[in-house]
Amino acid sequence: MEFSELIKIRQSDRKYETRPVDKVLVMKCIEAARLAPSACNSQPWKFVVVDDPVLLKEMADAAQGMGMNKFSHEAPVIVAVVLEKMNLSASIGSVIKDKEYSLLDVGIAVEHFCLQAADLGLGTCIMGWFNEKKVRKMLGIGRKRVPLLLTLGYPASETRNKIRKPVEEMCSWNKY
Repeated sequence: MEFSELIKIRQSDRKYETRPVDKVLVMKCIEAARLAPSACNSQPWKFVVVDDPVLLKEMADAAQGMGMNKFSHEAPVIVAVVLEKMNLSASIGSVIKDKEYSLLDVGIAVEHFCLQAADLGLGTCIMGWFNEKKVRKMLGIGRKRVPLLLTLGYPASETRNKIRKPVEEMCSWNKY
């Protein structure tokens, strides 16, 4: 698929078919994330793939609250993104420049995952609203942060038209 088409079809899918996702396809998404660039090649992420039906229900429960993420129970796969330690160079640079390089890096890796999924005909939704403490406990993560969860499955709805700001509002040349 042409990249320009891929970025048009990648969306936050909130309705999924019940059919399972083959582990080979999941691993292609993981491989795309693995190849993402990161500050000083730190690669400060780990992806925990959940497809066990009992654990999946608990993950979906942890993702819901105050009306958010009700669709998570439909997803045949939920992936927890764990924030790992940066290497020394990235850690020092992050402090000196007062920028959370690890979070930027995780965002890049997650989008690589999502774009690969879209290319394979799968849908994703990046979720930041969930009970992180419950997720850490059920997956045995300990004290590490889990900034994001991803749902993954075959989308059960059409690709929507993207509503975005006009380019003039989000881009300028040579000055703000």
